[in-house]
Parts: sequence; C-alpha cells; structure tokens
Amino acid sequence: MLKELKYLLFLIVIILFFFLSFKYYFSNENKKNSYRSLKNIEDKTENYSRNLIILKSDTVDIVEYVEKTIDKNKKNYKFWELINNDG
Repeated sequence: MLKELKYLLFLIVIILFFFLSFKYYFSNENKKNSYRSLKNIEDKTENYSRNLIILKSDTVDIVEYVEKTIDKNKKNYKFWELINNDG
C-alpha cells in the first residue's frame, strides 16, 4: 500500500512539473520577455557594428610565385595520369 502511494506521489510530481513548465513556457509574459530580449540583442549588435574600426588591407602582393626549376632527375607526378594508368 505504501509503495503504491509512493509511486502515485512520484507520478503526480512529474506530471505537475511538466504541466507548470509548459504553462510558463507558453505564457504570454514569457513570450513578451523573449521578444524584448531578442530586440535588445539586435540593437546591441547593430550599435556595436556601427562602432567597429575598419582596418586597411595589408595583404597586397603577399603571394610570391616561385618558378619551377628544371631538374632532370626529379620525377614529375601528374594526378590524373596516375589514376588513368592505375586501372
């Protein structure tokens, strides 16, 4: 008898928890607060993006091209030829 009452109490507590959680989550007050919060975050990011400092690009001519030296002893590998010769 005591064991069944304990299980019944557990079941009631679990159902009550879910009911109150859903009730709070879907309440109008919670929806208003979440929308206000999202609006505040959008305003903060917009203000922050306006005040960002734009840096000048310093990557002009950063890539150096090296010419291939011709070496008779070095074997040149070509990817597509290796695939075609494999089969």
